[in-house]
Amino acid sequence: MTIGPFARDADTEEFLNGTAAGEFLLRHCPDGHFSEPAAASCTTCGSPDVEYKAASGHARLVSWAVTHGKADDGSPALSVLAIGELEEGPWWWSCIPGADPDGLSVGAPLSVDFERAGKEHEALPVFRLV
Repeated sequence: MTIGPFARDADTEEFLNGTAAGEFLLRHCPDGHFSEPAAASCTTCGSPDVEYKAASGHARLVSWAVTHGKADDGSPALSVLAIGELEEGPWWWSCIPGADPDGLSVGAPLSVDFERAGKEHEALPVFRLV
């Protein structure tokens, strides 16, 4: 599965600046709660005062699905789409490039990594098995 391309805009600029620097940014409120990157307010307490803060990049596999497609050369290819629970609490949806679906299990440790569809495209978060 190819990641991207993704179009940068004013709402995604700060998040994508983080991914370009190798940081996965979450929204963080003054009370210490973390929310997903797109949250306009804290998803725990409702505070509108949220700022981006670097996440640890650690997660646990919650669930996954396998899609069947074709590689660039036309051969069969599998993609693993995954939901990971980040160490900070929010869930993130992405993929696990190169993962063998038969080797996955709920709770498997994951780390956030970044991939680009090409040099001219944004770095987007993916999961890797630890």
